[in-house]
Amino acid sequence: MPLRRSILSRIVVLHVVAIIIAALVLRSILHWSLATDVAKFQLKKMTAQIEMFARNLKPSSAGGWSLSLPGGARDQYSEAYGRYKYAIIDDTGSVIFSSSPSKNPLFTVDLNASGIVPHNALTRGEAKTIAGASARKDIGDHQIWIQVAEELSHSDVVVDDILVNFLRQVVWIIVPVLLLLLAADIIIFRLAIRPLHRASSRARHISPTRLDVRLPTDDMPPEILPLVEAVNQALDRLEHGFLAQREFAANAAHEIRTPLAILRTRIETLPHGEASHALGRDVDNMSRVVGQLLDATELETAVVDPDAVADIHEVCVEVAEFIAPLALKQGKSIELMCADEPVLVKGNAEMIRRATRNLVENALHHTPQETTIEIIVTADGSISVIDNGDGVPLADRQSIFQRFWRRSPHTAGGAGLGLSIVEKIVEAHQGSVSVEDAPGHGAKFTMRFRPDGRTP
Repeated sequence: MPLRRSILSRIVVLHVVAIIIAALVLRSILHWSLATDVAKFQLKKMTAQIEMFARNLKPSSAGGWSLSLPGGARDQYSEAYGRYKYAIIDDTGSVIFSSSPSKNPLFTVDLNASGIVPHNALTRGEAKTIAGASARKDIGDHQIWIQVAEELSHSDVVVDDILVNFLRQVVWIIVPVLLLLLAADIIIFRLAIRPLHRASSRARHISPTRLDVRLPTDDMPPEILPLVEAVNQALDRLEHGFLAQREFAANAAHEIRTPLAILRTRIETLPHGEASHALGRDVDNMSRVVGQLLDATELETAVVDPDAVADIHEVCVEVAEFIAPLALKQGKSIELMCADEPVLVKGNAEMIRRATRNLVENALHHTPQETTIEIIVTADGSISVIDNGDGVPLADRQSIFQRFWRRSPHTAGGAGLGLSIVEKIVEAHQGSVSVEDAPGHGAKFTMRFRPDGRTP
């Protein structure tokens, strides 16, 4: 999987790469520019030296040549000094004057060359670098080639040293400057993407209960604005769809309640028997599903007042009294275990009552006859419901709180809404719900709420 990086980290990495490349390219350009200027300076200097030799070179009356150099030039081209060299070659290819006793040409003579010809060469063994120039001069009726050279490795030649030191200093100057530019770019980019951070912060508040939230478009960069507007338009369509779905579910549940009530009344007028008992049980199950649909619809927009306080002791007493007749009718019993004093938690009493009733009804559905469902209220703000059914396998403990989830599609008695309603209510109260094995046999569901901390 490719490494995922934020936009900022990608920009930083790319800038670092750009800095390295820019530093290398800039150093190369500076080196080339300075080396070119140095070569031009050296060539200009050697051109002046060639002209100096040409002015002081004269043919003698005896058929030879005379070279009368100024005193400073003689010292400069002396073998003892060893920095500068020269050679003067006549039209026969013979060296007539040279700074070296060997009297060899400094460079190969190009008879067809014209003007100043620059040269670069290495001494034997490539130990020293020689830079020089040669030019053809017409003196009298003779063509003379004058060659001059400078040994760049000589201790008095400081141009290369200056060039190297300058480039080294330039690198130490360029890198901090580029790093400062990188830091400035990061700050500028952070300021530029600040609207995106605001949009991201706003997007975190979008949920089925807050469909009115939209991403801000103020100060949004033009490159991002079309995407933000498209997201807002999609949220408009989602809000319309959610509202239509909620309205349909609520209307359908309300419309079904009346026929169910009429159907229950007619069933009660039938002679008591297995058929009427089964019909009554089915109507009860349908009524329960309709009630859960209404609860689920209302919970989508329900908001818990942060200052609300509920007494879960009283809530569980009411739930036990409400469920007890139904449990006795099914040959089961309800047992409430709690202290006599109130247990105050932060939350809405009616919503906690619905969650507790759904847990008890779920336990009632999975508990065999002649068994007891326990409701336990503790002082730390928790409600536990224990049944004696088959329990919940570990593999299903995360799935049972999903809406419309059932262990088997052929399971009768519910639509898979009860536990999802419980989880929604607990989350709205910033609490938690868990399931574990009950002592002995069955399942134990526990809802934990935030204690209010007040003295009842």
